[in-house]
Amino acid sequence: MAKCDICGKGVQFGHNVSHSKKATNRQWKPNIQKVTITKDGVTRRMNVCAKCLKTLSKT
Repeated sequence: MAKCDICGKGVQFGHNVSHSKKATNRQWKPNIQKVTITKDGVTRRMNVCAKCLKTLSKT
């Protein structure tokens, strides 16, 4: 499923609420990217959310 391998961020659930206050189920999915990361000389392919990817690019 859509889950970040670094921070563990996953799908969140809630409701769409219409003007008449009728609540229907919905979900928010994180922005998961498949990237190749080299850490300590080891190259790995990971599923990473956009926020973690931004943090990794700073280092």
